[in-house]
Amino acid sequence: MKIKTYISLLLIGTLAISSCGYFTLKESQSNPLLARVYEDNLYLNDIKSIIPKPISKEDSLVFVNNYVNSWARQKLLLKKEKLAFEKLVTQYKEDLFINKYKEAVVEQYLDTIVTKDNIAEFYTNNQDNFRLNEVLVQLKYIQFGNDILNPKEFIKMFKSDKKEDLEALDDLSLQLKSASLNDSIWIRYSDVVAKIPFLKFEDPNIILKKPNIIEKKDSLGLYLVAIKNILRRNEIAPISYIAPTIKEIILHKRELSLIKTLEETLTKDAIKNKEFEIFTEN
Repeated sequence: MKIKTYISLLLIGTLAISSCGYFTLKESQSNPLLARVYEDNLYLNDIKSIIPKPISKEDSLVFVNNYVNSWARQKLLLKKEKLAFEKLVTQYKEDLFINKYKEAVVEQYLDTIVTKDNIAEFYTNNQDNFRLNEVLVQLKYIQFGNDILNPKEFIKMFKSDKKEDLEALDDLSLQLKSASLNDSIWIRYSDVVAKIPFLKFEDPNIILKKPNIIEKKDSLGLYLVAIKNILRRNEIAPISYIAPTIKEIILHKRELSLIKTLEETLTKDAIKNKEFEIFTEN
């Protein structure tokens, strides 16, 4: 089919669907405009090579109509996607600038000194918010191998309440496979179980008693675990354990307060300098 025949068919098709607003043609054009979506145009030369051959007039009209509608939908969707993407990019840039400015203000003006009194006051006023959801323990433990020369001496020093015995045991800790002798700190029982493997197979109701000294011998040597204190679920966490969390909370509250003050000051200054006005209908 010749090009003139294509144009003739397209002109006929245009008369049939122009009321739908998809495209208009001018008979005088050798390469007529078929459709437009925003700044994108579709011309006859853009599609004449893809019109099937041979094809009837009716099928030509259907093909052209379907192609133009498909092309228009793609362009419209692409335009909407571009607009949405550009909006996201703009919002991201604005948020980035705002956040960077806030970070700079916080870095320069935030009071980062949190004293023990600050922590104690916050702890006293918010104790009910610090209830435990897991068991904490204070304990000490040692593990030594079967090849150790004086196991009874190690056991005696471990079970002793004398400060000098504990210090002597600490001095000999290089002979131990593992050890933790500071029973003044609170640690999660789940961490203890991870550190001392045999506890995984023991009943916590039996292990978690105070005072309690557990001895466990296996093929690798001997474990000694001395539990000093226990705090169970729903009890209030000790201040020494929760202090780092309280410090983070205090700093976060200060940061929020500083940012709020910054925003209020910016708004007041803008109103004062006639840079920000609110217009309401009477």
